[in-house]
Amino acid sequence: MSLYPSLEDMKVDHIMQAQAQVQVQAQAPAPSPPYSTPALNQPKPATTTAAYPGLADYMGLELSEAEVRANMPEYLPVAPYQSLAPVAYGSSGTMVAPLSGGSQGLVRAQVSHGVRQVILCKDGEGKIGLRVKAVNKGVFVCLVTRSSPAAVGGLRFGDQILQVDGQSLAGFSSDKVHDLLRKAAVNNIVLAVRDRPFERTLTLHKDSSGHIGFQFKDGRITTIAVDTSAARNGLLIDHQLLEVNGQNVVGVKDKEVGGFIEEGGSVITITIIPTYIFNTIMKNMSNSLVRKLMDHSVPDV
Repeated sequence: MSLYPSLEDMKVDHIMQAQAQVQVQAQAPAPSPPYSTPALNQPKPATTTAAYPGLADYMGLELSEAEVRANMPEYLPVAPYQSLAPVAYGSSGTMVAPLSGGSQGLVRAQVSHGVRQVILCKDGEGKIGLRVKAVNKGVFVCLVTRSSPAAVGGLRFGDQILQVDGQSLAGFSSDKVHDLLRKAAVNNIVLAVRDRPFERTLTLHKDSSGHIGFQFKDGRITTIAVDTSAARNGLLIDHQLLEVNGQNVVGVKDKEVGGFIEEGGSVITITIIPTYIFNTIMKNMSNSLVRKLMDHSVPDV
């Protein structure tokens, strides 16, 4: 007589135990569902025909909400969308200023750096209202005339013009581009334009005193206050203000720019460019000419 059962006896015993367990499960009332989530609350058949029970049944586990939250938070129901904007808190624990947020100004000022097609025509004087500057072998918009075809077409200061009617402008001088535009047809002038590659936008929130945390002179940012929205958002000095809530302020006096900021609401989006690049683009441009001709209208959204 052997002290240990044979392998064949073990197989038979294992099969009999599995069949008995299936019969017990089939007769038992359906267990109450676990914590309801889209992933876990799957419908169960009235009877179980599988030879192997699920892990919860086999181990006697019950997945409580606390256990799911601690170990499988990805299976929890998704909360309704509120806001993805991070929030900064002061030393006292109270909210000082959100780091970013949505506003009409943000929509107007959004810089995508993407390439788009712009189709222009000439006005009654045979002009499109555009001046460009060559920088680093690229061609950039330095002036968009008010109410001109270029303004209506959505061109902005700092846009890079890549092509005119299929001709690449890489390495072209400013004069060569102006000459090319003068010789272009009256209608259907097709431009390939990269959206303001040297620029970026920052959304700032005013504090209780109505300040957003920086000072500027002749449009150049000179000072950033500690513990302000400007500081938290990474605003830097030696950058030029180009837009306030999407409105071009190139050539606008500081007092007027301050008025735009003061009247712009609690959320202010500014568009900036490094000052040395701004100076290169604006070299030999008359401030009075820019102030007189530049399109300073508020973009439609």
